[in-house]
Amino acid sequence: MEIVVFVEVREGAAKKSSLEAVSEARRWADQQGWKVAALVVGSPADAAAVRASQYKPDKVLLADDPLFGSYSNQSYAAALAEAVRQENAHTVFVSATAMGKEVVARTAAKFQTSVLADIVGLDWQNGWTARRPVYSGKAYAEVQSKGDSPVFISLRPNVFSAAQPDESAKPEIAKLAVPIQPDEIKARVIATEKAVSETVELSEAEIVVSGGRGLKGPENFHLVGDLAKALGAAMGASRAVVDAGWVEHQFQVGQTGKVVSPVLYIACGISGAIQHLAGMSSSKYIVAINKDPDAPIFKIADYGIVGDVFQVLPLLTEEVKKLKSEG
Repeated sequence: MEIVVFVEVREGAAKKSSLEAVSEARRWADQQGWKVAALVVGSPADAAAVRASQYKPDKVLLADDPLFGSYSNQSYAAALAEAVRQENAHTVFVSATAMGKEVVARTAAKFQTSVLADIVGLDWQNGWTARRPVYSGKAYAEVQSKGDSPVFISLRPNVFSAAQPDESAKPEIAKLAVPIQPDEIKARVIATEKAVSETVELSEAEIVVSGGRGLKGPENFHLVGDLAKALGAAMGASRAVVDAGWVEHQFQVGQTGKVVSPVLYIACGISGAIQHLAGMSSSKYIVAINKDPDAPIFKIADYGIVGDVFQVLPLLTEEVKKLKSEG
């Protein structure tokens, strides 16, 4: 039995969340006596294949034809489907990123099955039992795989830990021939405009600092950015802030933005609307800063500071800088 893991490549590098998926597959394979094949799709992707190799799959399948130089859900799904057929996989792991969700859904449809989506916990007892958040993170549901394999599973980023990379690992790297022609691809990405940011990418960050309407205006949002930069964290924002045009949509955390699961989430001037909680409630530790002691955010926070963000944030930033300079 074999697990195939889809490894997402961005700008020639394997995404951290995909390496988490490879690590989780390796853990289950070691327990059950299975094998793991990591599928790396992109062009160029040699560096990503080497990086994926360090997480000890038994094999790396490389689809690096120029056809995969720009993202297309049709071509990427065709590559994943071919890998599943070639390896006769019983399980497919994909990170639940924007790309991963799209690719796994289209691939599962090719096998006339569905996806165990946005999973935060897994168990195997002659079949998969998966745990996933429902009702905007207010509860968790246990879902089971039924029917014939393969079973497609998308794993929430930052929930399943990545193993320590082993540079001595040298699995077989084999080219994957994908039976798809250029004229079969109806839509593809022809250009990408990337906003310049001084902080790390939101969906993969281990620390996220987010700001809300409590900051009162875009001219004050630098307080969130300053703390994020000092911590080496990603910057986030509530929907109200994005809708008001203070920051771009790429920073939005919530049901209609990005779902994040960092080790530490710091909510600054965010009241805690249910749509926002849906995007960050699975964070390991939550710190809330708000002058309203009755703000809903405090109900899920591990630590709360009742205070003015305009006083608290500069002090926190300064203390972080001091600790780092002393270290």
